[in-house]
Amino acid sequence: MDLFPALSIGWLNGWIFQVIFFISFGIFLLTCSKEVISRLYDEEGWNKLQQRFTKIAKIFGLIALILFIFTPLNIGTLEFIIGVVLIVTGTIGFLIAINNFKNSPINKPITTGLYKISRNPQLVMMYLTSLGNCLVIGSWTALIIFCLSIIAGHFRILGEEKRLTEQYGDSYLEYKKKIPRYLIFF
Repeated sequence: MDLFPALSIGWLNGWIFQVIFFISFGIFLLTCSKEVISRLYDEEGWNKLQQRFTKIAKIFGLIALILFIFTPLNIGTLEFIIGVVLIVTGTIGFLIAINNFKNSPINKPITTGLYKISRNPQLVMMYLTSLGNCLVIGSWTALIIFCLSIIAGHFRILGEEKRLTEQYGDSYLEYKKKIPRYLIFF
């Protein structure tokens, strides 16, 4: 892995995996109702700090995306193979989590599918995909930026959890006790 990757425009850059992810996500969104899509992007009830950190996370994510697009793939390395596995797993998991979200009733917390192992499986799977992208391009810089995005994005999760607690009350608090925020013990 390189600290600063050599940026270039090329056919064998990290953009290939980004296109696959976004096309898959876009096609899946076409199957969702407007209500489901608005719930996916709802920021109601967030305080200014949560909104600011969410914007910061998005900026870091955009910088990482630019690195993914303009950095050649690190084909033939162990990092590349591990990265591809993470990208495929994360993309499939992300689509499963969106499907769990899409098919859940609005009047109670989502507790089925991947929501049985994580309160935020969409985000966990997106992070898994991004980690895979950092590996396939072999960039420490992308990995550092990605980690900063995760740290800033944590405030988004806090905002969502506050709103969900207000919306669902005791049933969400009970769910929070049983299921980790991210995975296993996080």
